[in-house]
Amino acid sequence: MHGGSAVRATTHADIARLGTRFLVFPQPSFIPGYERPETVWISTPLGGVTAGPADDRMYVVDPVGMKPPYQSPYLPPYTGRAYPAVMPGPDGHFDRLPIGTREFQAAHVFACVRRVLDICESYWGEEIPWFFQPTYERLEIVPQLDWDNAQSGFGFLELGEERVRSDPRPFALNFDAVAHEVGHLVLFGAMGVPRREPPRDYFAYHEAVSDVIALLGLLHFDTALDLILRRTRGNLLLTNEFDRFAELSDEKEVRRFNHSLKMTDVGREVHDLSKPFAGALFDTLIEIYQLLLFERGLSDLDPRTFWNLRSELPEERLEQELSASLIDYERRHFAAKAVLEEARDVLGSTLLGSWRLLDPAQLTYADAAEALIRTADNGSARRFADRFEACLAWRGVLLAPGQMQWLSRP
Repeated sequence: MHGGSAVRATTHADIARLGTRFLVFPQPSFIPGYERPETVWISTPLGGVTAGPADDRMYVVDPVGMKPPYQSPYLPPYTGRAYPAVMPGPDGHFDRLPIGTREFQAAHVFACVRRVLDICESYWGEEIPWFFQPTYERLEIVPQLDWDNAQSGFGFLELGEERVRSDPRPFALNFDAVAHEVGHLVLFGAMGVPRREPPRDYFAYHEAVSDVIALLGLLHFDTALDLILRRTRGNLLLTNEFDRFAELSDEKEVRRFNHSLKMTDVGREVHDLSKPFAGALFDTLIEIYQLLLFERGLSDLDPRTFWNLRSELPEERLEQELSASLIDYERRHFAAKAVLEEARDVLGSTLLGSWRLLDPAQLTYADAAEALIRTADNGSARRFADRFEACLAWRGVLLAPGQMQWLSRP
């Protein structure tokens, strides 16, 4: 050819490698800005997602009539009457199903599960096996039960509906709720199941990490990144959907990340006990984000003063200080967006990498905190290790910064 290189013809394998398209609501559709789902690609090659939907790692079965939640010894597979399997479109994708139908709901929850697994495996660096193998090769997903809860367990993930209001809202359409349950499955698969009764911290850690995996998943949606940043003008400590986990209505959520709870402020119930650790990871994300903004000239707030500000200023004044520090935000939205994506990936890769250092049978918060800092300190996130340390110490999970002599930083 004249004046350039030859262009290789696109093959069917090239197209299949792109994955399979679905529609997913990053947040419940009653939240302004999220009324329409976002198109996502899951990693399963085109043609690899069959009727169900189903692929080599999971399948959906939608029972007809009443099915009680799984509880040992009643476990998968479901063998009763079920609605017809959802079929892919003529092009092999699942992004043309009518929103509001039972078929869309089944495809939505499948896509949520697969997307969270894809995200976690990208941080882990290899396939994360199901902890229930070889008993079951695939995860069974039940998208709708007459039940006001959701759960994952040995070979299954099943979802009911939120019933606070007169119009029940299926958890299958709530990405946060699905991602949290997948977080438990991923943590079991990567770390293993304790062979003896673990400390209470282990169960609280499971809840904290599953919440954070849902947060990381949310930050992989382009819609969410744009809306969160534009609504807050880059100040992520302003209350918004970013720090509200599993929103059930405009005014209610299951848990929040942006709080000031320390270990001395919570009880022994595992969900309550999870809050300081989850809060510390959220704080770390904000700290890394603020540091990168400062380094790139997007903020004039030196993050080394951030914790002093947080300790000394009322919340309203702190929010004002952070908002005022951002430089020409409207013009530099996409630069801030790139910073948030980078901070997200630092947290995700460090968190999942830390699992390789932990023994689930004797996991304590101190162990988990040390593993996080060691992973950061010994890897590509080394310059952020002190941010992990400071945030975990501020929440009371660790000793005060500077007292951890085992760190290898010079």
